[in-house]
Amino acid sequence: MSFFGPDHFETIAEGLFFPEGPVVLPDGSVAVVEIGRGTITRIDVSDGRKDVVATPGGGPNGAALGPDGALYVCNNGGFEWITVRGRTVPGEVASDYTTGRIERIDLHTGEVDIIYADVNGVPLKGPNDLVFDSAGGFWFTDHGKTRARDRDRGGLYYATADGCRIEEVAFPLDGPNGVGIAPAEDRVYVAETFQGAVYAFDLEGPGKPAAGVPARGWFVARPGGRKYFDSLAMDADGNVSVATIFTGGISTFTREGEELEFAPTDDTVTTNICFGGPDLRTAYVTLSSTGRLAVGSWPRPGLRLAF
Repeated sequence: MSFFGPDHFETIAEGLFFPEGPVVLPDGSVAVVEIGRGTITRIDVSDGRKDVVATPGGGPNGAALGPDGALYVCNNGGFEWITVRGRTVPGEVASDYTTGRIERIDLHTGEVDIIYADVNGVPLKGPNDLVFDSAGGFWFTDHGKTRARDRDRGGLYYATADGCRIEEVAFPLDGPNGVGIAPAEDRVYVAETFQGAVYAFDLEGPGKPAAGVPARGWFVARPGGRKYFDSLAMDADGNVSVATIFTGGISTFTREGEELEFAPTDDTVTTNICFGGPDLRTAYVTLSSTGRLAVGSWPRPGLRLAF
């Protein structure tokens, strides 16, 4: 396993309130969610300038560009916030929480539309991350919400961008968080936060697990030590790069589950990675507890997203 140097990532924007869900936009800027502010914020990567483009409220979380050019967002409904050793982290469910939902956001006007808030009458609890396939549908995880004495079970779902179809694919999962699709779209990966593990579901078509896949998917990887997993991204070679909490960095695994490398950061609550630049070798990571977006080079090109 190879390691990056401790100063590999450089901060390009700061003063964000728990940023996550970075998305490289067509003009090269990066949109992030600020979960604590309930905003979508565009960052100019050349000078770090920040502009709020939408205010959905609640807790906007994972995000992805859809086939219509709009930004689709998993909104977890919001958290209470706590400070631990000078760093801000999410706590229990927000006092004004109503429900989780999937939102469509027009990046030009800031208009926010809720396209899903339940699955067959069961409310979404805390949608976390999503990724589109080339057919125009998207996979998303529902992480659930935590209360003083209990927390929700989570699940993996598939939906279409037109608001007409949403299906529960796997339930229950233990704090499902990041989700990604293999380059051939023959497999979807899910990171479970509290287990610090990655699972995979082989596919026979858009939104359709293949016959024989276990209810919770195939086990791929779970490294040793105390690690929580957050969101993930795929590279062009089919490796899975997972934001890793406590150790603070990005853990990359092969399709077979071998830990290929670890890229450390200086924030123990590193939550997301996405790829951009002309060759997709520029990695953007969210350093959430310190409110920053950072950038570094990557040894392989990231997977070009469907939209």
